[in-house]
Amino acid sequence: MARSSDPDVRLLAALADPARLAIVRQLSSDGTVCACDFAACADLAQPTVSHHLRVLREAGAVHGERRGTWIWYRLEPGVAARLAALAAELGAAGPARPASALAPRPGPSRALPRFGRPVAATGGGPR
Repeated sequence: MARSSDPDVRLLAALADPARLAIVRQLSSDGTVCACDFAACADLAQPTVSHHLRVLREAGAVHGERRGTWIWYRLEPGVAARLAALAAELGAAGPARPASALAPRPGPSRALPRFGRPVAATGGGPR
């Protein structure tokens, strides 16, 4: 799949991963977090954490600042507003269809045998 140039698609794709969402949630609650602290909270190896942070940086969700040998991360100031704008845009499209509208409609069930002809209700079929 080709990478999208749409910044909203990149942001939502970055947040769709559970580990990256956990990182963003921690940044939301703690403000600024050292990269070394994410490995413990997310139960991930440091190289994996670095990969997730890179994806979040490229999506515009987080900002990293080097302080000596450590990199401290924080949420980009506009990321919450971007997500709120996306949610408002989706909400303006009208109410979502209820889950019941997606359920199969009740009706007579007729099983098809291997040859594609309907099976008679009496249980007979091709012999």
